[in-house]
Amino acid sequence: MAGTTARVVLAFDFGLKRIGVAAGDTISRSAAPRRPLICPGSGPDWTAILREIANVGPDLLLVGAPYNDDGTPSRVASAADRFAAELATRSGLTVLRMDERYSSVEAADELRSRRASGEMRRRVRPGDIDSAAAAVILGSWLHQQN
Repeated sequence: MAGTTARVVLAFDFGLKRIGVAAGDTISRSAAPRRPLICPGSGPDWTAILREIANVGPDLLLVGAPYNDDGTPSRVASAADRFAAELATRSGLTVLRMDERYSSVEAADELRSRRASGEMRRRVRPGDIDSAAAAVILGSWLHQQN
């Protein structure tokens, strides 16, 4: 990631009900949550996912790797792995993985704080947390880049 060429990154926080989404770039090193994607009972909505990729035009994709506190894979780890592999195949883009431990907790805390301060007026919804978690994952990855 060296140099001054901006790379747009789209991140996903995979879940069985919703997929959180965030976008950012390697110049500003900032990440912004986007509208979460709903997963119908049959799995990810690939039409919506590919539309989101087309709208953002990322150079690469990032998918959170879900681990438990002790470092073992979480109960959705294998589904997240399949999602990441299918995402690479369907998008034709490079898909990187990033440890997402505590991202949902950090996202929920941040959203509750924004609500308490009055910055966010409406109730925090589960989808808000999912996309805020995707932004936490992406923000962590961006700050690790040189």
